Amino acid sequence: MADQLHIRKIMEELVAGRMRVPNFQRGFVWDPERVAYLMDSIYKGYPFGSILLWRTKQELTHERDLGPFKLPQNDPSYPTDYILDGQQRITSIFGVFQADIKLTERPLWSNIYYDLNAPYNAQDSSFMALPDEEVDPDRHFPIKSLFDPVAYRKETDGYDPDTIAVIDKLQSKFKEALIPVQTIDTEDKTAVAIVFERVNQRGVELDTVQLLSAWTWSGDFDLNQKFEELAQDLAPFGFKDMGSDKDLLLRCCSAILANDPSIEALIGLNGKTVRESFETVITGIKGAIDFLRKNLGIAALSNLPYDNLLVPLSVFFAGEPTKQHQMNDGQRAQILKWFWRTCFGRRLNSQPIKTLREDVVDFKKLKEGTIKVLNTPPVHLDHEFFMKIIFRLNSVLSELSS
Repeated sequence: MADQLHIRKIMEELVAGRMRVPNFQRGFVWDPERVAYLMDSIYKGYPFGSILLWRTKQELTHERDLGPFKLPQNDPSYPTDYILDGQQRITSIFGVFQADIKLTERPLWSNIYYDLNAPYNAQDSSFMALPDEEVDPDRHFPIKSLFDPVAYRKETDGYDPDTIAVIDKLQSKFKEALIPVQTIDTEDKTAVAIVFERVNQRGVELDTVQLLSAWTWSGDFDLNQKFEELAQDLAPFGFKDMGSDKDLLLRCCSAILANDPSIEALIGLNGKTVRESFETVITGIKGAIDFLRKNLGIAALSNLPYDNLLVPLSVFFAGEPTKQHQMNDGQRAQILKWFWRTCFGRRLNSQPIKTLREDVVDFKKLKEGTIKVLNTPPVHLDHEFFMKIIFRLNSVLSELSS
């Protein structure tokens, strides 16, 4: 739902705790100059981007402060608008104009002044961030007073009528400014995750682990910490790099618990189920690595032609907590055949998630004994195969032949 809100309305929503920042957002990073340019864009009516909100009745376990400001809790009878995009702009606007939340010391970026002597032109900014000692009261007008009637009267006292007219115009520009806001009103977390990921493809890396932690896990279960602990456990075996490949870990987790390697499937799981079954996930991943080391001589994640090969392997070895599933000789032969056919056939080069879904289902059936043969297409290599192939450092076939 698209809408437009006045600056005062946005500040009211924030002060009331109805608009909040989810923990998976990064912190406030804008410098004073960028905040000043935002004020200039608002003043001149230039487009400066819209705000994207997620409206939900679900309260997130972990939230983030709005820059240096601690927002009050929302009334649970009202839905909460979580900021999915535009947090830097909202924090800037709130920090410059709000007067409700007191800070021990105002950050420099919130001390924005309008230069009364600056000639108006389309290019140059009429706004600047200034420390107190550089402020000239005859020239620099503090725009933080624009939405505070008492402070505004105090700051305009003593100016001549022409200057007051300029300042009144300045105030009306900001009071009448409308901020474009788009709101997603849904309880579907999968949809929110997809939207957030697509929005952040514009330049801010999505931290999927934090996204999931924010609404799925409780305070006594930190998913990110669990993955870091796993990385430390795997370090002596050459697989410490898995700790930094959160997407791979999440695919393994989702495949084991939801029989589907997509992150969307994991989001749909109940948080309690994930917490109670997480040791099974660890067992499956460790079992997969143990198989690769003992049966294929793969000593590090970087030696694996496809990282995603770990996903169906983890499904097969995920047994009881702390006790991996044991395979028989026939299953070992099938898994080895699958490995070589997948690599030489380059099955995971295109549509990897679709292929992984098929393999996850087959590996689960192989583990349960409902099938004895994995449905992996054969690969035909003629005797001149290795003479014809051009080997490159980034080639799967080069890794297999090294």
